[in-house]
Amino acid sequence: MTTLNQDPGALPNDIARRRKVELPGAEQWIMHSRAENRKYQIMVAKPAEEPPSSGYPVIYVLDANSVFATMVEAIRLQGRRPDKTGVLPAIIVGIGYETEAPFSEDRYYDLTPEPTTVYHQKPDGTPLPEQGGAAAFLAFIEQELKPLIEREFQIDRSRQTLFGHSLGGLFVLYALFMKPDAFRSYIAGSPSIHWNESLLLEQERQFKARLEQEPTAIQLLLGAGELEKSHIARINDNARELAGRLSTLSSRGVDVEYKEFEGEGHVSVLPVLISRTLRLVLRPESKSHRSL
Repeated sequence: MTTLNQDPGALPNDIARRRKVELPGAEQWIMHSRAENRKYQIMVAKPAEEPPSSGYPVIYVLDANSVFATMVEAIRLQGRRPDKTGVLPAIIVGIGYETEAPFSEDRYYDLTPEPTTVYHQKPDGTPLPEQGGAAAFLAFIEQELKPLIEREFQIDRSRQTLFGHSLGGLFVLYALFMKPDAFRSYIAGSPSIHWNESLLLEQERQFKARLEQEPTAIQLLLGAGELEKSHIARINDNARELAGRLSTLSSRGVDVEYKEFEGEGHVSVLPVLISRTLRLVLRPESKSHRSL
């Protein structure tokens, strides 16, 4: 029997000619933001299926180095048979960094509205990286990245989603409160509300006041793993309480759900949250207005 740890010269040709595994339909490039010249690795996956006349739905994924491939493979499988899965094909746009690691410390700056006053160091005791760049990051997404994607791909501007987890979930809520018309759907997984809690409460108040004058049509999914209940930062409680407060805005066009995933922790919740997201934001249009 041939084993892969043999001398490569002794391996059959089809084994010796190894190459990297690639995601079908995916590509990536580097973008620099105009305002601050920050560098982002943009990853895009386009479905094999032809776009509908209205264009593909699109999901923008934060922390793409850790999440993009999982999201792409989930939709590649589920999007093949929308009649069976209830999931339409969609374009996935990942926003990550030029690193082989799952996370970059640059995320602390891009995903936080302002420096935290609660925490002074990371769990390993090292100092926190620079923070407080969420406004510039949202401007990059809205003014530079989205226009580029709209030029390069046939998309449905009325079916755009923002997906983030942990600090990314915090940024999703910041984007929702500051610019609710930027996306139709907002997915905040295990959101780090505790990081900027007082600021977020004030932004929530302003968001509610704005909706009194300008109703909207958006959906928000707040998700967390059951095993996160014991987290000292009250991740689950904060997300559940926020969902409860925002549920009073249903008459103003806000459709909100809190979902706790049984047996999952802060990281393991991601695959099931992704699957739930696809069924929520990519269901056929005729069913898209039913409640969460």
